Amino acid sequence: MIETSPSSPAPVDVVLPCLDEAEALPWVLRRVPAGWRAIVVDNGSTDGSADIARALGAQVVHEPRRGFGAACHAGLTAATADVVCFCDCDASLDPALLLAVVGPVLDGSTDLVLGRRRPVTRRAWPAHARLANLELARLIRRRTGLRLHDLGPMRAARRAPLLALDLTDRRSGYPLQMVVRAADAGWRVAETDVPYLPRTGRSKVTGTWRGTWQAIRDMRAVLAERPAAGAVTAATVPGAGR
Repeated sequence: MIETSPSSPAPVDVVLPCLDEAEALPWVLRRVPAGWRAIVVDNGSTDGSADIARALGAQVVHEPRRGFGAACHAGLTAATADVVCFCDCDASLDPALLLAVVGPVLDGSTDLVLGRRRPVTRRAWPAHARLANLELARLIRRRTGLRLHDLGPMRAARRAPLLALDLTDRRSGYPLQMVVRAADAGWRVAETDVPYLPRTGRSKVTGTWRGTWQAIRDMRAVLAERPAAGAVTAATVPGAGR
């Protein structure tokens, strides 16, 4: 069971956006590092995901607005730990690996760490999705100067600086907006390799043409944003823990 008692706050909160992931949830929640709190954000599931998560000891947050960004941000605002991690809830990524992802944030050497996905089989990451990701990485380098290889959904950063980024995208552009605004604010951003497994069930984004097209639109809008004037660095945010 995952400890969620408010009297003993977890050192790290793990935000798990969830839409009909009943099959994957037991494995995912068992893999959350001991002592950390799992925050499952139910984004309108109809398969009992919320009940399963609650029975397994996770904190459940309900976000009625559909959208990956809406779910992620609801989890971020519900978090209370100094450090917050994000991880997909479809069993494509092993939450146990968050120990390596969060390490550079905890020791203060990095502000945002992304898990660079390394597919273990071709089935894990279809060719069209990998090609789209390579192009996105190129656009990120051109927009921010960050030499990233993957906009990985597994990531870690300190909660107060994340909130100070004032993220506004509530759809597929949320992970990209986080990286772009962090880069504009001078954050130290790094990658670490993580195995990428075949997901359980069908992707809600790249699994459909409509989802893929909407994701492209969302990300184009984020890349077109102008850098915010007077952006603060992660180190200067009150409560950043550094």
